[in-house]
Amino acid sequence: MTLITLNQILKQMETLETKEIKQLNQIIQEYLAEREKTINKAAFHQALINSGLVKQIKPPAYQPIAERQLIKVEGKPVSKTLIEERR
Repeated sequence: MTLITLNQILKQMETLETKEIKQLNQIIQEYLAEREKTINKAAFHQALINSGLVKQIKPPAYQPIAERQLIKVEGKPVSKTLIEERR
């Protein structure tokens, strides 16, 4: 970041209310924690590669779970049917 940009941000902070500054501080702290986590994870992966334990790090192969919709079932509850079939 250039010094000019940093000075602009500091000038804008002077116009903020105390509550807004606290919110900004919380957001910055969360950002820094996430950034540190990412850096540590990358360093760990690089250490694994350098040590020869792994050849490459693949991204996780999962998809987010879509919202499930309930279906209507006629007759007796499915749980009772399952219990009866197990007997």
